[in-house]
This record gives sequence, structure tokens and C-alpha cells, in this order.
Amino acid sequence: MKTHPPLEGVRVLELGTLIAGPFASRILAEFGAEVIKIEAPYGGDPLRTWRLLYNGTSLWWYVQARNKKSVTVDLKSEKGQEIVRRLVKETDIVIENFRPGTLEKWNLGWETLSAINPNLIMVRVSGYGQTGPYRNRPGFGSIGEAMGGLRYITGYPDRPPVRVGISIGDSIAALYGVIGALMALYHLRVNKGKGQYVDVALYEAVFSLMESMLPEYSLFGHVRERTGSVLPGITPSNTYRTRDGQYVVIGGNADSIFKRLMRAIGRDDLADDPTLSTNSGRVPRAEEIDAAIAAWTEARDLDEVLEVLEEAEVPAGKIYSIADIAQDPHYQARGMLEEATLDDGRKLMIPGIVPKLSLTPGETRWLGPKLGAHTAEVLTRLGYSPEEQRRLKEEGVI
Repeated sequence: MKTHPPLEGVRVLELGTLIAGPFASRILAEFGAEVIKIEAPYGGDPLRTWRLLYNGTSLWWYVQARNKKSVTVDLKSEKGQEIVRRLVKETDIVIENFRPGTLEKWNLGWETLSAINPNLIMVRVSGYGQTGPYRNRPGFGSIGEAMGGLRYITGYPDRPPVRVGISIGDSIAALYGVIGALMALYHLRVNKGKGQYVDVALYEAVFSLMESMLPEYSLFGHVRERTGSVLPGITPSNTYRTRDGQYVVIGGNADSIFKRLMRAIGRDDLADDPTLSTNSGRVPRAEEIDAAIAAWTEARDLDEVLEVLEEAEVPAGKIYSIADIAQDPHYQARGMLEEATLDDGRKLMIPGIVPKLSLTPGETRWLGPKLGAHTAEVLTRLGYSPEEQRRLKEEGVI
């Protein structure tokens, strides 16, 4: 018997562009929510033309906007704002990622929309949050990564800080937006509470992942620095080169695993050294331990390294390129390599959906839509007649 998606019946209105807000609503759409994405009538979301294009459309767009309905509305026009206010009456969650004050300028701020729908949940993603002295500054995910502490510790100590090769700050903020929306929805429906807004700042989302950095600084004045591929204070956990020029990540930092790792590489002397039986004893001798592991991996090809360490039950893995991912049998077995079909019949591989729910899994119902593909459907539902829609189109509102 087919089960209903977990978020079936939840209506989401997306007022935002590019990454953080749209990624949050994408996750809700993957699990059954009806997501109506509002786009400018001319051009739409800039993400439509970012990175590699196929027939003029970004391949990223097909994934980021999957399962969403595209409705074109000029939010700067009074008639466009009225369309949004009508939509809000039947909306459960609004997701927006404009600079604070922008929606208020368009008469679409929290106070206005929550007065229309007291049960409304509004996720507000911005660079610095809705309050504080920096609230009006423009902020992208990259700035959030810098201010949140991530960039400072990323890279090698003798070189400038580097970035992760994706928009990680935006994505982390999006995940917090989804978590906040679902908690607010639970409070509303299960605890019989009220609607509320969720304030997600990009820098705070990043900062929340910084582990023990703040208490270490507070108590000891310790400032964690860049350490390259090493995880500071945890030994051994590093990346090592193999004889065939590839790289393997090895995590032997648990006490029992460390002993198995040392025996696997023929270093019983280190496995039996009582001073290395705990992490606190290994950290001061990290260079010695890493040198022993590196000498072993450099004398062997990657396949042999992985085979030996798997037999020894030591966590180890090749560093995957996207080509490796696309051909990996475990990715395939887990449904993480979906095949979709473009309008011209061309097959397209897209990422599977995370997380895996045993009873009500998410699914890709359709790829990112053409601009305004659902405008008529949604406006008709709101009570706009064909003649009214024609006039709105002539006036550039839709």
C-alpha cells in the first residue's frame, strides 16, 4: 500500500533566490510539501543560469527547484504584493532570504503576513540575522563562513585561508531553516501553540559547528589555527599518499582502532607502547605516528591499502571525485544516483534524497520547472479569472 509523503498537505511559499532559502524549501518539497516558488516575471531566479547550462538552463536549477511550482510575481508592485498576501492565507510556511527590511518595504513583512494568517511560520534566512548592529549589511554564505570561524581554520598554516569548494555556509543555514520550520510546525500543531518566525543567520549557522573552539579560547586563550589535513588534538586522523599517486583518509584515533592500525602496518612496537594507548598520549607524538603510517601507504597502491585496512577494521577511504561517485556501487545501491529525463529526452543523473525514511521516503516528482510554469494554476486557485490574469500579465505583474 502506497504511503502518503510525510509533509503532504503542508503548503510552503518561497520568497527568495539562489541558495539558502531555496535549498531549505527544496528539502520540504522532496518530502511532499507543496512549494510555490515566487520568481520575478523576467529572468526569474539567477540560479537558472549559474554554472554549466544545458539548452540555456542551469543543471543545478533542475535539482535545486525539483518538485517546486514556479509562479511569476513582481513583488515590487502593489498588485503583486496582493497576490502574495492572498497566498499567505492558505500557506503554512513562508521561506525568505532577502536582506532584513526588504519584505517590510514591500508590505510583506512578518507583522503584516502573520496578521493575515496567525498560524503562519516564517523562516527568515539572512547574513547576520533580523536583529543586531550588522543586520542591514549584505551577507552571502561566503561571508558567513568567514565570520563564523570556518575559513580561519581551513587550509594549511603557511598559506592563506581557503574555502570549501561548495556553498557550505548557505547549505548549513538552509538545514537550520528546515529544522526550525519543522520544530515550529510541531509546536503549532501538536502542542497547540501559535505561529512564529524562525531567524537564521548565516554566520551563526556556521559558528554552531565550531565544536570546542569557544570554550577552549574562553578558558585557555587557545586559538585554533589551520592544520591542513590533520584534525587537531585527535591522532591519528589524516590524509596519506599512496604509491600510485592517490590519497587515502585514515581515521585511527579510537584507542582500540589505533592498536589494530599499527599491527596492520607492521608497527607492533607502537601498538604495544603504553604511552600511546590513549589519545592524550598520542597527540604529542602525532608527527612520529603520521610518519609511520605514511611510510607504509607510500610503499603500496591504494587498492592494497584499502584491502588491508578493511580486513583490520580500520576506517579508511579513497578521496572521491564526482566521477568516482557516479560509478560507485554503494551510491547506486542506496539510491543516491537518480536518473531523470529532460524535456528533449536526454537522461540526467541527479543526487538522491537525504535522509532515508523507512516508511515515507522523499522522491523526485519533477525537475526544476520552466519560469512561470504554474502561475495560471495557482492564480486560478486564488480566484483570479482568466481576464484578470491577462491584465496582470500585460501590466508586467506576472
